[in-house]
Amino acid sequence: MLTRKQHELLLFIDRHLKQTGFSPSFDEMKDALNLRSKSGIHRLISALEERDFLKRRHHRARALEVLRLPEVAPPVQEDPPAPLPAEAFVPNVIKGDFASRLTGAPVATEAGAINLPFYGRIAAGQPIEAMRDTGAQIEVPLTLLGSGDHYALEVAGDSMIEAGILDGDTVIIRQSDRAENGQIVVALIDDLEVTLKRLRRRGSTIALEPANARYESRIVPSDRVRIQGLLVGLLRQY
Repeated sequence: MLTRKQHELLLFIDRHLKQTGFSPSFDEMKDALNLRSKSGIHRLISALEERDFLKRRHHRARALEVLRLPEVAPPVQEDPPAPLPAEAFVPNVIKGDFASRLTGAPVATEAGAINLPFYGRIAAGQPIEAMRDTGAQIEVPLTLLGSGDHYALEVAGDSMIEAGILDGDTVIIRQSDRAENGQIVVALIDDLEVTLKRLRRRGSTIALEPANARYESRIVPSDRVRIQGLLVGLLRQY
């Protein structure tokens, strides 16, 4: 059985798909349901996915697919309170980097939390093209952050599992173009490929090391690598 908000969101997405041919943005869904945070939309979408009413087609821009509609009317009660998970990602793939897209300061939400830009998926197995910011945000505890600008990415792959970073985790990144040996970084290769790896400098080259014995380090000339940020925190949804 769906809650009223889940029911309303599913009908709104279905109507939008039929009228426009593409799924609504997070802002459109938030406004349609009169919610204050896009994190609430992610929570509703995840619940609809778990109940096989909705499917997210990753690697497509703003792609949601309605699998079925409910046969009964929604209940009167609202959704029960729940911890706010990371924002869903709906990126377009473009050439570029993350650092240049950080504009303005994050917006504080409630006591002890702040909204950070959420830039989509980053490969923790093989490098991928940079993902464009779609305006999505997540609420992050202030205790995870230090000084400087921060953003968030969703991990795709298993090459960092021995460092405790799993597929589907949300990593918090502090923007920086410098890193010490042994730090886990977001690395941009040839202004195109982005990956999350441990950095080691070896003369005129940089080794991007996985934390999984099944993967090999990638050795790249240092002038082909740009550091996009340093790993400072991790969020995981159970």
